[in-house]
Amino acid sequence: MYRVEDKFICGERELFYLQSKLECVLHTDHNQESPYGYTITSIYFDDYEDRHLVDTVNGNQIREKYRIRIYNGSYDVIKLEVKYKRDNRILKKSRRISREQMVKLLQGQSIDDGVPSFDNTITLFNIAIKKRKLIPVIIVEYDRKAFVFDAGNVRITLDRNLRFSQRIDLFMQGADFPRTCVQKPDSVLEVKYDEFLPGFIAGVLESGNMRRESYSKYRICRQEAMECQ
Repeated sequence: MYRVEDKFICGERELFYLQSKLECVLHTDHNQESPYGYTITSIYFDDYEDRHLVDTVNGNQIREKYRIRIYNGSYDVIKLEVKYKRDNRILKKSRRISREQMVKLLQGQSIDDGVPSFDNTITLFNIAIKKRKLIPVIIVEYDRKAFVFDAGNVRITLDRNLRFSQRIDLFMQGADFPRTCVQKPDSVLEVKYDEFLPGFIAGVLESGNMRRESYSKYRICRQEAMECQ
């Protein structure tokens, strides 16, 4: 099922103000062990034509992204994800994989997917690796504070401190890797929901200092990485 995803650019002062309001009316994500949120590290893949980057830069209405994601620098939970986007609606297919499987994918190898299916995230990755030579191209990292509301399956995230690295080799080894902080804007508020956004939440989010905008962390980090070369 495709969900609505709206993104708003805002400064740190505005983000802090919204966070204080959201903390009064919503619960934090149950996976959030720290009151300060958690860190997301994603390794994005693209093909030899950089099709996913080109689609994002051109603002194509239909596009997709392939990534591997870990949390708080730990390899205990590794998620393989394919994200589809149509206008401002998204569909994400996700599956947990082992560290050994992750390393194989980062090396450009396909992995065993049991029963192949187009609903199987591993199958989708294997096809893209074999047919389009999908490879890892960049590490994208940021800090997230997440809030949820069951009615409408609402999820609001506040993302800060966007940074990137091209040292995928160090990531595979489990070693620390250098990070480069992006230029502003590096803070974004994302609002995701199924069919409706409750009115009281919309009221909390009203602010004259936020602007709705297409914001791709992948695009921003890829472009800045190219400028550094």
